[in-house]
Amino acid sequence: MSQRTLWEEGHEPGRQVAVLGVALTLTITALDLLVFGHLTVLFDICFVLVCVLLALLVRPRDFFTVGVLPPLLMVGAFVLIGSTRPDVIADDTDGVVQAVVSGLSHHAGSLITGYALALGVLALRHRVLSRQAASNRLGSPAPTRTTSG
Repeated sequence: MSQRTLWEEGHEPGRQVAVLGVALTLTITALDLLVFGHLTVLFDICFVLVCVLLALLVRPRDFFTVGVLPPLLMVGAFVLIGSTRPDVIADDTDGVVQAVVSGLSHHAGSLITGYALALGVLALRHRVLSRQAASNRLGSPAPTRTTSG
């Protein structure tokens, strides 16, 4: 009986992980706005944790989906905020595009950290799974050839 490691556990389809990412990002955004009235360090920390969680949950063949997801999640959240309440991430008079750019610049640290950690987790998972597959190939019994004659 072999123990599965944390790196081997992810089994959720990419589409479901992406939907979960959107739901979690919008939830932490709404909670931070509800409690503090603007985006705080709580949003940043939760965003980084969501990025890592998604990288751990996705199945190996959908790594690409999660590999491109963090910037899309943050831009999507900031487009929604910029179109409804731009004063939360920028000045009152800023348009949607300027609000999104301001929001991204203010929260670039969490975006870079979350993205880097997500890519790192995906790389580690890929490496562990590749090694496991190689060891399974080496350890499997080779078919025996019978010669007649």
